[in-house]
Amino acid sequence: MKIQQAINMFDALSQETRLRAFRLLVKAGPDGLPAGVLSERLGTPHNTLSFHLNHLSNAGIVSSRKQGRSVIYSANFEATHQLIGFMVEDCCSTEFASIREDSTTGCSIIELANCCQTAVGSKS
Repeated sequence: MKIQQAINMFDALSQETRLRAFRLLVKAGPDGLPAGVLSERLGTPHNTLSFHLNHLSNAGIVSSRKQGRSVIYSANFEATHQLIGFMVEDCCSTEFASIREDSTTGCSIIELANCCQTAVGSKS
């Protein structure tokens, strides 16, 4: 993943409504959710939500498809996987974080070392 692509994704997710919509879509899985359901669950007017979903779509982290009269939005799990991999691969030393493939499930597993312990009760 290129840095500009990561920046675009983080920019899209850095707004509350977009982040909440993305989290709902992740929970919904590959089937996604209709725009109307997203609007209702987020308490966001349709036209406002459309603006935010378009922003997420342009960043490549959600996709949409027509199903009858509805537009169904889904999280782009491949792009999300690449973004997380980018963060672990380029932003963390392998002694602190690594990604490995589980041979049984075929899933990627992110392992984070407990490298940032703070004293109990300390405030930053």
